[in-house]
Amino acid sequence: QIISHLEAGLRSHDTRMLEETNRIVVGHLADYHFTPTEKSKKNLIEEGVEEPRIYVVGNTIVDSVYQNIELAKKKVDILKKLELEKEKYFLLTAHRQENTDDKERLSNILKSLELIYKKYKLPIVYPMHPRTKKMINEFNLKVPYGVKVLEPISFLEFLQLEANTKVMITDSGGIQEETCILKVPCVTIRDNTERPETLEIGSNILAGVVPERVLECVDKMFNVDKMFNKERKWDNPYGDGTTAIKTLDKIEEIKNGR
Repeated sequence: QIISHLEAGLRSHDTRMLEETNRIVVGHLADYHFTPTEKSKKNLIEEGVEEPRIYVVGNTIVDSVYQNIELAKKKVDILKKLELEKEKYFLLTAHRQENTDDKERLSNILKSLELIYKKYKLPIVYPMHPRTKKMINEFNLKVPYGVKVLEPISFLEFLQLEANTKVMITDSGGIQEETCILKVPCVTIRDNTERPETLEIGSNILAGVVPERVLECVDKMFNVDKMFNKERKWDNPYGDGTTAIKTLDKIEEIKNGR
Protein backbone atom coordinates (compact mmCIF):
# COMPACT_ATOMS: atom_id res chain seq x y z
CA GLN A 1 0.00 0.00 0.00
CA ILE A 2 1.30 3.43 -1.02
CA ILE A 3 0.48 6.66 0.82
CA SER A 4 0.51 9.85 -1.24
CA HIS A 5 0.10 13.30 0.32
CA LEU A 6 -1.58 16.01 -1.74
CA GLU A 7 -0.84 19.63 -0.71
CA ALA A 8 2.30 18.36 1.01
CA GLY A 9 5.03 20.45 2.58
CA LEU A 10 3.00 23.35 3.94
CA ARG A 11 4.53 24.63 7.18
CA SER A 12 3.58 27.47 9.50
CA HIS A 13 6.35 26.38 11.92
CA ASP A 14 3.83 26.72 14.76
CA THR A 15 3.22 23.31 16.35
CA ARG A 16 0.50 24.74 18.59
CA MET A 17 -1.72 24.43 15.52
CA LEU A 18 -3.35 21.01 15.17
CA GLU A 19 -3.10 21.26 11.38
CA GLU A 20 0.65 21.77 11.64
CA THR A 21 1.25 18.62 13.68
CA ASN A 22 -1.06 16.67 11.37
CA ARG A 23 0.84 17.91 8.31
CA ILE A 24 4.17 16.90 9.82
CA VAL A 25 2.94 13.42 10.80
CA VAL A 26 1.39 12.75 7.38
CA GLY A 27 4.52 14.14 5.74
CA HIS A 28 6.66 11.53 7.46
CA LEU A 29 4.22 8.68 6.80
CA ALA A 30 3.76 9.38 3.09
CA ASP A 31 5.66 7.58 0.34
CA TYR A 32 5.08 10.31 -2.25
CA HIS A 33 4.52 14.02 -1.82
CA PHE A 34 2.61 16.32 -4.18
CA THR A 35 3.51 19.88 -3.22
CA PRO A 36 1.94 23.14 -4.37
CA THR A 37 5.18 25.13 -4.70
CA GLU A 38 8.96 24.89 -4.70
CA LYS A 39 8.97 26.41 -1.21
CA SER A 40 6.85 23.55 0.16
CA LYS A 41 9.16 21.10 -1.60
CA LYS A 42 12.13 22.73 0.16
CA ASN A 43 10.37 22.32 3.53
CA LEU A 44 10.17 18.57 2.97
CA ILE A 45 13.77 18.24 1.84
CA GLU A 46 14.89 20.10 4.98
CA GLU A 47 12.95 17.51 7.02
CA GLY A 48 14.80 14.65 5.33
CA VAL A 49 12.37 13.62 2.59
CA GLU A 50 14.17 12.32 -0.50
CA GLU A 51 13.78 14.65 -3.47
CA PRO A 52 12.80 11.92 -6.01
CA ARG A 53 9.65 11.28 -3.92
CA ILE A 54 8.49 14.91 -4.22
CA TYR A 55 6.51 16.31 -7.15
CA VAL A 56 5.62 20.01 -7.51
CA VAL A 57 2.15 20.01 -9.09
CA GLY A 58 0.45 23.17 -7.83
CA ASN A 59 -2.65 23.26 -5.66
CA THR A 60 -6.09 21.89 -6.51
CA ILE A 61 -7.60 25.06 -5.01
CA VAL A 62 -6.70 26.76 -8.31
CA ASP A 63 -8.65 24.13 -10.24
CA SER A 64 -11.57 24.62 -7.86
CA VAL A 65 -11.58 28.43 -7.98
CA TYR A 66 -11.35 28.59 -11.77
CA GLN A 67 -14.22 26.14 -12.20
CA ASN A 68 -16.50 27.40 -9.46
CA ILE A 69 -16.15 31.15 -10.00
CA GLU A 70 -17.78 30.69 -13.41
CA LEU A 71 -20.45 28.48 -11.88
CA ALA A 72 -21.12 31.11 -9.21
CA LYS A 73 -21.78 33.75 -11.87
CA LYS A 74 -24.54 31.56 -13.31
CA LYS A 75 -26.11 30.20 -10.13
CA VAL A 76 -25.96 32.86 -7.38
CA ASP A 77 -26.19 36.62 -6.95
CA ILE A 78 -25.43 37.20 -3.29
CA LEU A 79 -24.34 40.82 -3.81
CA LYS A 80 -27.83 41.67 -4.96
CA LYS A 81 -29.33 39.58 -2.16
CA LEU A 82 -27.29 41.47 0.48
CA GLU A 83 -27.58 44.83 -1.31
CA LEU A 84 -23.82 45.15 -1.74
CA GLU A 85 -21.76 46.84 -4.45
CA LYS A 86 -18.53 45.51 -5.92
CA GLU A 87 -15.49 46.62 -3.87
CA LYS A 88 -17.68 48.63 -1.49
CA TYR A 89 -17.51 46.20 1.43
CA PHE A 90 -15.00 44.16 3.41
CA LEU A 91 -15.32 40.40 3.80
CA LEU A 92 -14.23 38.68 7.01
CA THR A 93 -13.70 35.14 8.21
CA ALA A 94 -12.36 34.33 11.68
CA HIS A 95 -12.73 30.81 12.95
CA ARG A 96 -9.33 29.46 14.04
CA GLN A 97 -9.18 28.07 17.55
CA GLU A 98 -6.21 30.24 18.55
CA ASN A 99 -8.33 33.30 17.71
CA THR A 100 -11.81 32.27 18.81
CA ASP A 101 -10.95 30.50 22.06
CA ASP A 102 -8.72 33.28 23.40
CA LYS A 103 -10.80 36.12 24.86
CA GLU A 104 -8.11 38.75 24.35
CA ARG A 105 -7.45 37.83 20.74
CA LEU A 106 -11.14 37.59 19.88
CA SER A 107 -11.81 40.90 21.60
CA ASN A 108 -8.96 42.47 19.63
CA ILE A 109 -10.39 41.19 16.35
CA LEU A 110 -13.75 42.76 17.15
CA LYS A 111 -12.04 46.02 18.14
CA SER A 112 -10.17 45.95 14.81
CA LEU A 113 -13.50 45.74 12.97
CA GLU A 114 -14.74 48.74 14.93
CA LEU A 115 -11.70 50.78 13.84
CA ILE A 116 -12.04 49.67 10.21
CA TYR A 117 -15.70 50.64 10.02
CA LYS A 118 -15.09 53.92 11.79
CA LYS A 119 -12.51 54.89 9.15
CA TYR A 120 -14.05 53.54 5.95
CA LYS A 121 -17.80 53.44 6.67
CA LEU A 122 -18.07 50.33 4.49
CA PRO A 123 -20.00 47.27 5.69
CA ILE A 124 -17.95 44.33 6.98
CA VAL A 125 -19.64 41.12 5.85
CA TYR A 126 -19.02 38.27 8.24
CA PRO A 127 -20.34 34.74 7.62
CA MET A 128 -19.81 33.63 11.21
CA HIS A 129 -18.57 30.17 12.16
CA PRO A 130 -20.74 28.52 14.86
CA ARG A 131 -17.72 28.21 17.19
CA THR A 132 -16.96 31.92 16.91
CA LYS A 133 -20.59 32.76 17.68
CA LYS A 134 -20.48 30.47 20.69
CA MET A 135 -17.29 32.02 22.07
CA ILE A 136 -18.49 35.61 21.54
CA ASN A 137 -21.50 34.74 23.69
CA GLU A 138 -19.43 32.90 26.31
CA PHE A 139 -16.97 35.79 26.63
CA ASN A 140 -19.87 38.28 26.69
CA LEU A 141 -18.38 40.23 23.79
CA LYS A 142 -20.25 42.46 21.36
CA VAL A 143 -20.03 42.54 17.59
CA PRO A 144 -19.45 46.21 16.66
CA TYR A 145 -21.72 48.36 14.55
CA GLY A 146 -21.10 48.06 10.84
CA VAL A 147 -20.49 44.31 10.87
CA LYS A 148 -23.09 42.36 8.89
CA VAL A 149 -23.17 38.91 10.49
CA LEU A 150 -24.41 36.09 8.27
CA GLU A 151 -25.20 32.48 8.96
CA PRO A 152 -22.77 30.13 7.15
CA ILE A 153 -23.27 30.40 3.37
CA SER A 154 -22.63 28.14 0.38
CA PHE A 155 -19.21 27.89 -1.25
CA LEU A 156 -20.49 29.50 -4.46
CA GLU A 157 -21.96 32.44 -2.55
CA PHE A 158 -18.80 32.87 -0.52
CA LEU A 159 -16.61 32.71 -3.63
CA GLN A 160 -18.69 35.43 -5.25
CA LEU A 161 -18.39 37.64 -2.16
CA GLU A 162 -14.66 36.95 -2.05
CA ALA A 163 -14.11 37.84 -5.70
CA ASN A 164 -15.82 41.21 -5.32
CA THR A 165 -14.68 42.45 -1.90
CA LYS A 166 -12.39 45.45 -1.55
CA VAL A 167 -10.19 43.67 1.00
CA MET A 168 -10.43 40.18 2.47
CA ILE A 169 -9.72 39.86 6.21
CA THR A 170 -9.18 36.27 7.32
CA ASP A 171 -7.43 33.71 9.50
CA SER A 172 -7.95 30.94 6.92
CA GLY A 173 -5.05 29.37 5.04
CA GLY A 174 -7.13 28.39 2.02
CA ILE A 175 -8.60 31.87 1.65
CA GLN A 176 -5.10 33.34 1.52
CA GLU A 177 -4.62 31.19 -1.59
CA GLU A 178 -8.05 31.91 -3.07
CA THR A 179 -7.66 35.69 -2.81
CA CYS A 180 -4.25 35.42 -4.43
CA ILE A 181 -5.82 33.55 -7.36
CA LEU A 182 -8.73 36.00 -7.60
CA LYS A 183 -6.44 39.08 -7.44
CA VAL A 184 -8.11 40.26 -4.22
CA PRO A 185 -5.93 41.89 -1.52
CA CYS A 186 -5.85 39.94 1.74
CA VAL A 187 -5.11 40.82 5.37
CA THR A 188 -4.38 37.76 7.52
CA ILE A 189 -5.24 38.10 11.22
CA ARG A 190 -2.66 35.58 12.39
CA ASP A 191 0.93 35.71 13.62
CA ASN A 192 2.20 33.19 11.05
CA THR A 193 1.17 31.51 7.82
CA GLU A 194 1.85 28.33 5.88
CA ARG A 195 1.29 30.33 2.68
CA PRO A 196 4.43 32.54 2.69
CA GLU A 197 4.31 32.77 -1.11
CA THR A 198 1.35 35.16 -0.80
CA LEU A 199 3.40 37.48 1.42
CA GLU A 200 6.33 37.47 -0.99
CA ILE A 201 4.27 38.44 -4.04
CA GLY A 202 2.31 41.12 -2.16
CA SER A 203 -1.22 39.73 -2.36
CA ASN A 204 -1.36 39.16 1.40
CA ILE A 205 -0.04 40.72 4.60
CA LEU A 206 0.29 39.32 8.13
CA ALA A 207 -1.42 41.60 10.62
CA GLY A 208 -1.71 39.66 13.87
CA VAL A 209 -4.70 40.85 15.94
CA VAL A 210 -3.55 44.09 17.58
CA PRO A 211 -6.28 46.51 16.40
CA GLU A 212 -4.02 49.39 15.37
CA ARG A 213 -1.79 47.02 13.40
CA VAL A 214 -4.80 45.38 11.71
CA LEU A 215 -6.08 48.80 10.64
CA GLU A 216 -2.62 49.73 9.35
CA CYS A 217 -2.53 46.55 7.25
CA VAL A 218 -6.07 47.13 5.96
CA ASP A 219 -5.03 50.66 4.94
CA LYS A 220 -2.09 49.25 3.02
CA MET A 221 -4.09 46.59 1.19
CA PHE A 222 -7.00 48.99 0.58
CA ASN A 223 -4.55 50.97 -1.54
CA VAL A 224 -2.78 47.94 -3.02
CA ASP A 225 -3.40 49.12 -6.58
CA LYS A 226 -0.97 51.99 -6.02
CA MET A 227 1.77 49.45 -5.28
CA PHE A 228 1.01 47.54 -8.48
CA ASN A 229 0.53 50.58 -10.74
CA LYS A 230 -3.24 50.21 -10.75
CA GLU A 231 -3.11 46.56 -11.88
CA ARG A 232 -2.73 43.58 -9.55
CA LYS A 233 -0.17 41.77 -11.64
CA TRP A 234 1.12 39.51 -8.92
CA ASP A 235 1.83 36.00 -10.16
CA ASN A 236 -0.25 33.14 -8.82
CA PRO A 237 2.34 30.71 -7.38
CA TYR A 238 -0.12 27.83 -6.95
CA GLY A 239 -0.45 26.59 -10.51
CA ASP A 240 -2.51 27.01 -13.66
CA GLY A 241 -5.61 25.01 -12.78
CA THR A 242 -4.33 21.63 -13.99
CA THR A 243 -3.08 20.30 -10.65
CA ALA A 244 -5.54 17.40 -10.54
CA ILE A 245 -4.49 16.23 -14.01
CA LYS A 246 -0.78 16.53 -13.22
CA THR A 247 -1.23 14.62 -9.96
CA LEU A 248 -3.19 11.79 -11.58
CA ASP A 249 -0.60 11.53 -14.35
CA LYS A 250 2.21 11.25 -11.78
CA ILE A 251 0.29 8.62 -9.78
CA GLU A 252 -0.18 6.62 -12.98
CA GLU A 253 3.59 6.82 -13.63
CA ILE A 254 4.32 5.65 -10.07
CA LYS A 255 1.89 2.72 -10.41
CA ASN A 256 3.54 1.67 -13.65
CA GLY A 257 6.99 1.89 -12.11
CA ARG A 258 8.21 4.67 -14.36
